[in-house]
Amino acid sequence: MTTRHAITAGFVPLLDSALLVVAREMGFAEEQGIDLTLLRERSWASIRDRLAVRHVDVAHILGPMPIAGNLGLNVPAPEMIVPMSLGLGGNAVTVSPALWQRMAENGATTDLDARANGAALRKAIDAQAGAPLRFAVVHPYSGHNYELRYWLAASGIDPDRDIEIVVLPPPDMGDALAEGVIDGYCAGEPWNTFGVLRRGAHLATVKAAIWRSSPEKVLGVNAKWGEANPEAMAALLVALHQASIWCARPDNHEALATLLAKPAYVGRDAELLLPALKGTLPVGGGEVRVVRDFFVPNAKAATFPWKSHALWFYTQMVRWRQIEHAAERQRIAAETYRPDIYRAALKHLGIAMPSASAKVEGALTVETPVGSSGALTLGPDGFFDGGRFDPDDLDAYIAAQSAG
Repeated sequence: MTTRHAITAGFVPLLDSALLVVAREMGFAEEQGIDLTLLRERSWASIRDRLAVRHVDVAHILGPMPIAGNLGLNVPAPEMIVPMSLGLGGNAVTVSPALWQRMAENGATTDLDARANGAALRKAIDAQAGAPLRFAVVHPYSGHNYELRYWLAASGIDPDRDIEIVVLPPPDMGDALAEGVIDGYCAGEPWNTFGVLRRGAHLATVKAAIWRSSPEKVLGVNAKWGEANPEAMAALLVALHQASIWCARPDNHEALATLLAKPAYVGRDAELLLPALKGTLPVGGGEVRVVRDFFVPNAKAATFPWKSHALWFYTQMVRWRQIEHAAERQRIAAETYRPDIYRAALKHLGIAMPSASAKVEGALTVETPVGSSGALTLGPDGFFDGGRFDPDDLDAYIAAQSAG
């Protein structure tokens, strides 16, 4: 008789909660003997609090948040582990019509090129009179904050001096933009598509253009729960893996958009979810652009919890003065992500998975078969400015960013 596991998972209503939603709704959790309860929360702070008081066992959560919690930056928070990623990519930078017009006058184009549009934003800021532009991100310890800052800094814009960055829940961003409270934001879907189609906004660039194949949401697990329930956690990883395969199939995209559109989940029209799933994004002014690898739920080891992703997030915490660098803090960051648990849970499936736990981020310029069988393809994973992050040379990377 199969052991049954009761698991409660928190999530924020975003497209990249898809793996948890599909695991429950399409029966993959049930197949693994899991009674999966999903708890919808409006903000990442609420997800953190639910984890802290054990209202949820696991959560769809921002990739840097478990690291920040383990470093004592994001309290209240339990000790957490990350045994799985929930996909790659999925974010965009959206700006107001007025700001886009100024960017376009300075060379910005609708092809979402990070380099050209960053340079155009730099010129628009140089000509700015009065109060600085205000951009919103979803949380201080978020991929959104770090990729926005990376793009700005590499474009010659100081994120702490040349603009103002504030924190807003994702569902509030489109309205705040339309009301003139903010000039731009970096968020996940469907909130960029919502901004464009329902609030007249314009996409400036996308996460996939800033850093290809880059990490976003992860499965955050209360470490004490995970230690006490290893079989339940392993079963959940299998269910989520099966869900990732289902989500990745193009012929399932319309059904997935309809499922996520339900009030219990994202609660927005399917037409706002489908563009990101298909990678055909409305960018503004009635134009649509095909964005390859905008959101990747399964291919390219999309669910593998790379330690190099964890360590890159850590370097950004140091870069933006959220914490001082120390060897022990680096160790804590690296050990938050647990590819060993991922491998142990999924090895019986016989799937291709990375043999290494970290890689040089930004080294692959094209799709590259890896391993002796070549069954797994990684990349491209480049940063738009040509940068590379070698987790074995972390000190030099931090020093170079501090000097930049």
